[in-house]
Amino acid sequence: MIGILLITHGSYGEALIQNACHVLNKRPAQVNQLGVSAQDDPLDLLALAREMLKPLDNGEGVLVLTDIFGASPANLALKLLEPGRVEGLTGVNLPMLLRALTYRDKGMETLLVRARDGGRDGIFNMREH
Repeated sequence: MIGILLITHGSYGEALIQNACHVLNKRPAQVNQLGVSAQDDPLDLLALAREMLKPLDNGEGVLVLTDIFGASPANLALKLLEPGRVEGLTGVNLPMLLRALTYRDKGMETLLVRARDGGRDGIFNMREH
């Protein structure tokens, strides 16, 4: 199973995990989050993030989900990426996280596509549906 690490602003990642727990009626395994605040030292966070990856990776890799590309959480996530082992997506939302949790047994390539599409496809103009 591919592990999932959310790196987000503040408590957004924890809130997403808690909401996923509500939807799934359980806490998913191999999922963790790192909240980044304005006071955090990026070098300290990089070391912490690398340590957080270890228990999440059982040999199949880790998907890092972050909120805004170009912001501190995404910049931190970029430093963790290793092709095929640690991959990343930005724009995390609850549909993306749920899709990632659903497809993480299908391999990294499939997971990247399904999670990305789940995030995008979860956005609707409610008047059009």
